Amino acid sequence: MRVIERNPIKSVIALAIAAVLLWLIFAVWPEGLEDLIGRKRIFLSTLLNGITLGALYFLVASGFTLIFGLMRNVNLAHGSLYLLGGYIGFEIAEWTGSWLFSFIVAFAAVALVGIVLQYVVFRRMEGQDLRQTLVTIGISIVLADVMLWIWGGDFYQILTPEWLSGPIETVFVTGVHRTTGEPVYLTYPFVRLLILFASVILGIAMWLVLTTTRIGMLIRAGVDDREMLSATGVRIELVFLGVFAFGAGLAGMAGVVGGTFQSLAPGEDIRFLLASLVVVIVGGMGSIPGAALGAVLIGLAEQFGSVYTPTYAVVFTFMIMVLVLAFRPQGLLSIR
Repeated sequence: MRVIERNPIKSVIALAIAAVLLWLIFAVWPEGLEDLIGRKRIFLSTLLNGITLGALYFLVASGFTLIFGLMRNVNLAHGSLYLLGGYIGFEIAEWTGSWLFSFIVAFAAVALVGIVLQYVVFRRMEGQDLRQTLVTIGISIVLADVMLWIWGGDFYQILTPEWLSGPIETVFVTGVHRTTGEPVYLTYPFVRLLILFASVILGIAMWLVLTTTRIGMLIRAGVDDREMLSATGVRIELVFLGVFAFGAGLAGMAGVVGGTFQSLAPGEDIRFLLASLVVVIVGGMGSIPGAALGAVLIGLAEQFGSVYTPTYAVVFTFMIMVLVLAFRPQGLLSIR
């Protein structure tokens, strides 16, 4: 209520947009509207594709926002950690036949790489953003060449188990059957919906840990005043090491998700590094809710742009970033 009282015009506009979107999603479209913007099935599929792509971006960017946005460690090798986790997950899934086990191994393996990076690189370059940038760019180039040497330039797809394969019927009505008059519901891949649900649960859990637990308090206090926290006897190096390992592990786990959603190939590391940067800029430095909002906005912009205006699809992503930098440079949901 306070938000509405402070910004009545913006609140009315936001409520009107939300009402229109809800009508577009749940109502049966008249023929004239379908002639104007296309079939409702395509619209709903694009909407869900954008949201699930946003869930993938969130998994990558949430680790990045912990490392870069919260700890102020400029890790431009984050995209390489994503691709490395995807390749490891692919090998584990092929070797064991277990899709779920590949997540565990990819998370643990890339988290171990993150520990090495934090201990060897970032611990020696605290506060030296330019050195961190240059060194991690070099590391990403080396990792990209190593992965190209091991896995080549082929495309890899991580296959989902049988119990997750195939579409399921959703609650979204795409039209009415011409002969029976019964509503026709949209079908959508079950694995994408499951990973979307898991991403939401993970995001809520991370936000609760950072805002309500002692470890979250230590992380935030260590970022604000590391010397004072160390003087109280807290081993802040171990706290930061754990946070860095968790953020890197999330990137590795997201690689398995990306290999399931799409494919793994050279160049995906750069794509997801750029996506993480844009998400953190749009959502706000160090903000988990901001990362979620930014990821969904970027995912929707990419998907709707590629379907309705494919020539200018990339432009929409950077238009969002430019508008945020122009009118709210700290990010939409920045904690600072």
